[in-house]
Amino acid sequence: MRKLPFDTVLIANRGEIAVRVIKTLRELKLRSAIVYHDLDAEAPAVSMADIAIAVSGRTPVATYLDTAQIIAAAREASVGAIHPGYGFLSENAQFARTVVESGFAFVGPTPESTQLMGDKARNFVQRNGFPVVPSAIEEDDPGSFIQRARSIGAPLLVKASAGGGGKGMRIVRDLDTLEPTIAQARSEAQRYFGDGRLYIERYIEKPRHIEVQVLGDSFRNIIHLFERECSIQRRFQKVIEEAPASTLPLGLRERICETAVGIARAANYRNAGTVEFIVDEGEFYVLEMNARLQVEHPVTEMITGIDIVAEQLYVSGGHELRFSQPDIVSTGHAIEARVCAEAPERGFAPTTGKILVLDYPRGRDLRIDSGILQGQ
Repeated sequence: MRKLPFDTVLIANRGEIAVRVIKTLRELKLRSAIVYHDLDAEAPAVSMADIAIAVSGRTPVATYLDTAQIIAAAREASVGAIHPGYGFLSENAQFARTVVESGFAFVGPTPESTQLMGDKARNFVQRNGFPVVPSAIEEDDPGSFIQRARSIGAPLLVKASAGGGGKGMRIVRDLDTLEPTIAQARSEAQRYFGDGRLYIERYIEKPRHIEVQVLGDSFRNIIHLFERECSIQRRFQKVIEEAPASTLPLGLRERICETAVGIARAANYRNAGTVEFIVDEGEFYVLEMNARLQVEHPVTEMITGIDIVAEQLYVSGGHELRFSQPDIVSTGHAIEARVCAEAPERGFAPTTGKILVLDYPRGRDLRIDSGILQGQ
C-alpha cells in the first residue's frame, strides 16, 4: 500500500457521503475527522468518525458552508487533508484555494480546475473543439444576456452557473416568460449556492443524459471508468442511475468516453470528475463537468471494482493513478435508486420528517449508501 503524506482526513460534509468516505479511510488505515451541526449530532457519520467537532450556525446549511469554521476544525483535529464530499463546498474554487493556502491537501481538483469547470466550462469546451448545446452565458456580457438567450429560441433551459441537483433550473417554453423565470432561477441559485449567476441553453425535449467518470493525477495521466446513464429524472433531480448505459451503440459510447478524457486532459484535470453529456438521436453535446465526486459514483465502482474515493486520496497525496486505461474492465450491470422523502399530497414535493420504519433489503451484490437511522 502506498504511503500517504497525511494520516487524518477531515470530511467537510454530512450524511451518506460522509459515511462513504469514512469507510474508505478505515480501509486505508487513515483516521477520520468530521464537522457537525447540533441537528446532526446523532447521525451515523458522527459516531463513526475518529474525531467529531461541533460547529454552529443559523442553519445547518449555513454551517456546512462556513469555511472559517471548517479550517479551524481541521487545525483543531490536526488533519493533513480535507475531503469536501459532494454538494456544499465541493465545487467552490475559493474554498479549495483556502484549504491549500492553509496548509492542507484538498481531496479534489486544483482550485484552478474547479474555477474553470465551475462555470460549466462552456467557453473552454467550445474553444477546444468539443460539441456544446447552443447557449448564452451571463457573465460573458450581462447587458446582452437576455437578448442572446432570446436569439437561441424556445424552448430554453435556465440554469445556475454554480448549480447542481436541479436548483436554480427552469424551462422556458414561451419567451414572454423569460425575464420572470430568470429572476426566479437567480433567487434560488443565490439561496442555495450563494451565487446568482446564470446561463441559458437550448432545451432538448427528449434527451438521454449520459455521463463519464474520469480520474486524473498530477502526472497528466487521465483515464475514464466508462459511462453512466442518468436519464430517469424528476424536477431535474436524478432518480435512477445505471452503469453501463443500456442500448448505447458501441461506437457512440467510445466517442463519448474519448471526448470526456479529451476535455479532462485539455483542462489538466486532477482527481475525480464527471463529464456530463446530452445525447440526442445519435449526436451528443457536452453539458457540464462536475469537478467532484458524485452521488451516483457507486454504480461505477460496482462495475469496475475501483474505489474512487481511494483514488482521490492517493492523487491528492501526490501519487500517480494506480490504473491505466487498459486495466479498467466493465463487468456486469449496476443500477442505483435514490430513496427520497416526499409528500404525495403536495405533488410529491421533497419533505422532511421523522423516519418511523427503516428496513433495508438484504442480498447478494447489493450496496446501501445511507447516512441516517430509523427514528431520526
